Amino acid sequence: MLAKGLTRFIRHTTMQNSPCPDWATALLNGFSQIFLQRHPLCGLLCLLAILFSAPALFGWALLGGVAGLLTAQRRDYPKADRQAGLFSYNGILLGLLAGLVLPWSVLLPPLIIAGGGLSAMLTQQWLKRTRDPRCLPAYTAPFVGLGWLLLSFAAPQPSLMSAELTLANLLAGCLTGLGQVMFLGHPLAGALITAGLLVANRRAAGWALFGSAAGVAFAVVHQEYATALSGLGGYNPALVALALSQQRRQPWLPLAGILLAVLLTPGFAALGLAPLTAPFILAGWLVQATARTWRQILSDTPPCALRGNRPRLR
Repeated sequence: MLAKGLTRFIRHTTMQNSPCPDWATALLNGFSQIFLQRHPLCGLLCLLAILFSAPALFGWALLGGVAGLLTAQRRDYPKADRQAGLFSYNGILLGLLAGLVLPWSVLLPPLIIAGGGLSAMLTQQWLKRTRDPRCLPAYTAPFVGLGWLLLSFAAPQPSLMSAELTLANLLAGCLTGLGQVMFLGHPLAGALITAGLLVANRRAAGWALFGSAAGVAFAVVHQEYATALSGLGGYNPALVALALSQQRRQPWLPLAGILLAVLLTPGFAALGLAPLTAPFILAGWLVQATARTWRQILSDTPPCALRGNRPRLR
């Protein structure tokens, strides 16, 4: 039933709008954009991570991504942005979240399609404003906003199970931190995602693993062993490290982002909100806004007077 409905939705949309240049590439780019990359092979490895570690979520992830892509096509959003996967990744995350926390019902597929489409529209509105250099990137903000709304209708999730604190489990927790970006609590998922990041950008892969390890270490120091070993303490620092590591000559940016992400995460729990990727977004925005303000201050500061032209006293 899900496959028939998805096929009918694709056929109806493609009859009315110019097709995306390459559907497979655009969708795979959507999976890689979850990790701020544009690389089809990275997206394919992310797709395989879902298929191998959580096959029950595979169809919902595809449905959310295709819904976002088709909405962008029907509304004639820029073809280059569609091809880059910018209208799919929020829908993929919403599909994964909905499939994870909501029981099966006939309303689940339309809910994921609506969420994927709405996230694409929100992304487009944000992209229009990113032409202004003062505007901060959207990241996964549409997913977080819609995800919090979706979680308000979901049943409480079971508490984490404790595990033995060993070196092997800590290393597995660092890998699982990358998998938890897509709600995949298995080291195999993290290993496949790491392989995809290595193919797309080795430097980004190194920063992502470092960020995840920092989050795990922070959780261990605070004796939150279940959070550390499940990877839930590592995925936000990993994402902010990925986002801020693009400036090669400014390593302080991802380091500051990692620190902020691990400090901000407990605050969302105190507010009764699921963190999702909100600590990553907020930390990235704070670091980027601070860096822009500092550069503006430096550019507005008049140069010092030359030694040979000192002002004379009157």
